[in-house]
Amino acid sequence: MLKLCVFDFDSTLMDGETIDELAKAYEVGDQVALITHKAMNGELDFFESLQARVALLKGMPYELVLKTCANLPLMKGSLELITELKSKNIKIAVFSGGFHEALNEAQKTLQFDIAFANFLHHKNTFLSGLVGGEMMFLNSKGLMLQRLRRLLDIKQDEVLCVGDGANDISMFKESGLKIAFCAKEALKAHADICIEKKDLKEIIQFIS
Repeated sequence: MLKLCVFDFDSTLMDGETIDELAKAYEVGDQVALITHKAMNGELDFFESLQARVALLKGMPYELVLKTCANLPLMKGSLELITELKSKNIKIAVFSGGFHEALNEAQKTLQFDIAFANFLHHKNTFLSGLVGGEMMFLNSKGLMLQRLRRLLDIKQDEVLCVGDGANDISMFKESGLKIAFCAKEALKAHADICIEKKDLKEIIQFIS
């Protein structure tokens, strides 16, 4: 019986990549998108790629960051899926290699229980180009899921994880049911179920 569902955020609960949207708003979109693509396919070290992408945002007004994050599109079916999970008293966590600025906005609508992500460092109302937080490394999601399971006294087979990129592999290894959602090939190899239709309601049939 499922007790915990852990979601990735970018390209899973949100339709797109937060850092790509921030980069577009700051007019460095092409440079950042190229690094994002390679990172999510497992071609680059996640920590190094995160640092490199955030560095390109140096000087971006923090007000523009918040405005952009307030208008990120949620994935089709995200609200319906989370509503179904809540109706079954399944706890919902979000692990994101992205940023709390985006998750804070999404939580207002989706009402998930807890979120772990990174913070964009800003000083004097502008981004410094630095980043820190809970999800900085390739194995961060797996380590956090281990801690969360211990805290909640939840067994591995009582956890469902949903993700799309290479940095979700570590949490898949700590999960019972592993669902790759419109995912990169690097993650599909570790999944129990692969969903290619861009609609999170497709997951409801696997919830028990």
